[in-house]
Amino acid sequence: MSAETADTADPTHSPAGPDGPEDRRREQRGWYFYDFACSVYSTSVLTVFLGPYLTSVAKAAADADGFVHPLGIPVRAGSLFAYAVSVSVIVAVIVMPVVGAAADRSGRKKPLLAAAAYTGATATAGMFFLDGHRYLLGAFLLIVANAAISVSMVLYNSYLPQISEPDERDAVSSRGWAFGYTSGALVLVLNLILYTGHDSFGLSESDAVRICLASAGVWWGAFTVIPLRRLRDRKAAPGGDGAVGSGWRQLRATLRDMRRHPLTLSFLLAYLVYNDGVQTVISQASVYGSEELGLDQTTLITAVLLVQVLAVAGALGMGRLARVYGAKRTILVSLVVWTLILIAGYFLPADAPAFFYALAAAIGLVLGGSQALSRSLFSHLVPRGKEAEYFSAYEMSDRGLSWLGPLVFGLAYQLTGSYRDAIISLVIFFVVGSVLLARVPVRQAVAAAGNPVPERI
Repeated sequence: MSAETADTADPTHSPAGPDGPEDRRREQRGWYFYDFACSVYSTSVLTVFLGPYLTSVAKAAADADGFVHPLGIPVRAGSLFAYAVSVSVIVAVIVMPVVGAAADRSGRKKPLLAAAAYTGATATAGMFFLDGHRYLLGAFLLIVANAAISVSMVLYNSYLPQISEPDERDAVSSRGWAFGYTSGALVLVLNLILYTGHDSFGLSESDAVRICLASAGVWWGAFTVIPLRRLRDRKAAPGGDGAVGSGWRQLRATLRDMRRHPLTLSFLLAYLVYNDGVQTVISQASVYGSEELGLDQTTLITAVLLVQVLAVAGALGMGRLARVYGAKRTILVSLVVWTLILIAGYFLPADAPAFFYALAAAIGLVLGGSQALSRSLFSHLVPRGKEAEYFSAYEMSDRGLSWLGPLVFGLAYQLTGSYRDAIISLVIFFVVGSVLLARVPVRQAVAAAGNPVPERI
């Protein structure tokens, strides 16, 4: 099949398009590599280095009472990172639905994916210039990069129902997460070598951190080339004009359409709640470890490296469990584990790396699986031809509406001065999310969306 024919093929013939199994597998392999490209941002930047480093830059610029004053607003230096994450999410909320609607109307996902990916990669590479008292620069670059990765994931996730058959999706989604955690682990090893040996490389500690931050942007941009070469644009649904200016009109139509699928909305509500807790734990764990537990940067890097290694096994292992027990039950069990992790984290003693490593291992075992299975489960609930629109709503739940957790975390610290109070406040997200998910009849939801119901779900 020629490139021109592939780009204009009608996807309505089957969920995976008109090509045979080998063509589908080729796209799947390319699809995995976007996780491989962008997950380095999530691990090296958001989870490990930027939180503690931006906090230290803000503290260096703070007044005698420990406050900085962006736009004249008094902000405790220790809360700046959490607040910046919340602002980035609000920006993403504004942009993501428009991009998702434009992608479905135009059928041109790849150019939009490229624009979002390279905006985020450029902002991340620019973190090399974050030094001295430049906390405002750091907050700005974080907002841009975090919003950009959220937008790119709308488009990336929307390919899943197009490149895989219904009974493949748990496995394909889990492999994507496994690719991401593999790259995260590989780059963290390189980061650890550079950071711990910075003196032998003739670098200051600050220089080493800034190189680690910037290198994540370079990695993100370089490996994005692979999915852009292998993924195919597909013909737009009838009536799509591809105009970005029609995005808001299409968004209103999408929201009206989603009301016709209340069970899909019920799943999104549950996911919004429990994933808000997951994203906040990921983004604030290093700040908690460094500021509350007194752990050094080397310990934090190795702990997150442990998470990455175990998350690969966890994602693949939970994918296998889902084939036996169903994705919904497997996710519910993982949410119980998340709750126990937070309770244990509240009681962790300071200056005790062994306990922190044990908690990191538990996070690794449930992190990838809970996210991968949530994505694959939602893919069954999406009406055909509306993948990017619905996945924009999903991504708003995944990243775009995950502003409440960081905000609660930041406010709890601002009001109490205790990161322990901040971390335990996140338990409510997992408890309420579990209750909401348990009430969703997923088999009925899949049928209501007009999709074939897998034997196990």
